[in-house]
Amino acid sequence: MLKDSTIMAVLAAKDINRAKDFYRDKLGLEPSDSMEDGSVYYSAGNGTGFLIYQTENAGTAKNTQMGWETDNLEGEMEELRGRGVVFEDYDFPGLKTENGVADNDWGKSAWFLDSEGNILNISQRTSPAAG
Repeated sequence: MLKDSTIMAVLAAKDINRAKDFYRDKLGLEPSDSMEDGSVYYSAGNGTGFLIYQTENAGTAKNTQMGWETDNLEGEMEELRGRGVVFEDYDFPGLKTENGVADNDWGKSAWFLDSEGNILNISQRTSPAAG
């Protein structure tokens, strides 16, 4: 039943206006809809999107909450850094970043925090070898 349904991520914000400013100024995104007071919806590629709603619980998750897939990670990171986005560096068992980027068999990824403390990422898959 759900396997063919569109997925929508849901993120928390302590200050919805601060979050809207971050997503506009740092990520270049504009809201496409509002579901109710204190929430905003952003449309993304291939029918996907995400909702941000106001709550005091924002920024309490310690895991990646949403990510984008790109075919040019370095180019995206350069543009985002130019807008003031700071990428996280990690050194955990199984995950080590260098200059904000982690490489593995799947591809490469980078993480950053939004204005509300949500952990977001961008990833680029490794192209399958021709054969």
